[in-house]
Amino acid sequence: MKIALSGMAVLMLGAAPLMAGGIERAPQSLAPLFEEGNYAELSFGGVDPTVEGTDRFSTTGFQTGDVAQGYGFSGLAYKHQITPNISAAIIIEQPFGADILYPSQPGFPPTEATGSPLLGGTRARVDSTTFTALGRYSLPSNFSVHGGIRGSRADGSVTLDGCAYSNPLVPTPCAGGVQGYNVDLESDTAIGWVAGVSWERPEIAARVSLTYNSDVEHEFRTRESLIIDPDGLGPIPVVPAIDETSTTKVSTPESWNLEFQTGVAPGTLLFGSIRWVDWSSFRVDPQAFVRATGGGLVDLEDTTTYTLGVGRQFTDSWSGSASFTFEPKGDELVSPLAPTTGRKGITLAAIYDQGTVRITTGVNYTKLGDASPQTRDEARADMRDADAWGLGVRIGYRF
Repeated sequence: MKIALSGMAVLMLGAAPLMAGGIERAPQSLAPLFEEGNYAELSFGGVDPTVEGTDRFSTTGFQTGDVAQGYGFSGLAYKHQITPNISAAIIIEQPFGADILYPSQPGFPPTEATGSPLLGGTRARVDSTTFTALGRYSLPSNFSVHGGIRGSRADGSVTLDGCAYSNPLVPTPCAGGVQGYNVDLESDTAIGWVAGVSWERPEIAARVSLTYNSDVEHEFRTRESLIIDPDGLGPIPVVPAIDETSTTKVSTPESWNLEFQTGVAPGTLLFGSIRWVDWSSFRVDPQAFVRATGGGLVDLEDTTTYTLGVGRQFTDSWSGSASFTFEPKGDELVSPLAPTTGRKGITLAAIYDQGTVRITTGVNYTKLGDASPQTRDEARADMRDADAWGLGVRIGYRF
């Protein structure tokens, strides 16, 4: 069968997981490692999310504006068949990222229903790139083992602003607290590892693979700053409360990937995956912020994501697929830096296969789960009817 999981399902797995499990954007699939012969691929695309709602500043509420920014993604992979039983691959991708910005409400008290007075000015940016070097050894049976190392380069910044971060004990409304706090995490590179096992029956296009991705512990050089205005717009001057540098340890979460495919009829393939991510261990705890508040910047829940799809070969050159992705909702009170929970998505892909070249184009629509960003365990906004569109292209070359 010309239909293969790598040519069909994995393309839009890179676009569909928008805000899945916190800051995940790609599922760290190793599909290029299972391509036949020598293989190279380039993938690219973009995602346009819409996440907006109403903050709880007053009984009437004010619009938060669209807090999720669009983003592009790209990836490279190369796989080489060294011997009939030994192969190696290099995969470059961008599995984690965030670009959140709550528009600011002009003036205080608010004069128009645009922007969020409770969270306005809060923003988060995370960029990451991983470089994975893998080897695979096929055993005499239908089993094989694979593993390797993964280098991760990442950086980020967070700003907390709006009345939700003010000090509730201060008589002046919307004053004090940690509103205006900013932290910059300078770029850092760290190493993790990957290991797994797979089983295949090529005559029926069947494959099951299980892969473990270790956590990767970064040590970011950190700069924190906070200027407090004790009485808001009153006459008391601002006070520089925090201005220091330190080192912050942040571990990207460990995860398990179970991927499978099998032929169910001539020219028809069933495929899917289950991915679990240990987001509860993902902590961002800058020293000065923890000292001032007693807690960290991020608190996320573990996620399990399910994908199931079917592919169909129509001619020698054309195939197509449809897949559905589901991630159960967690606690509706979420971090303002990851303002959705759960998702349901559908991906449609068309594959053109001509000799050594395979071009896959896909489109994804994802419905993101309703959530309420919170501070101090109190809901500050209600994000409803969020969704995202994604478009991607994957060009593969066999030689």
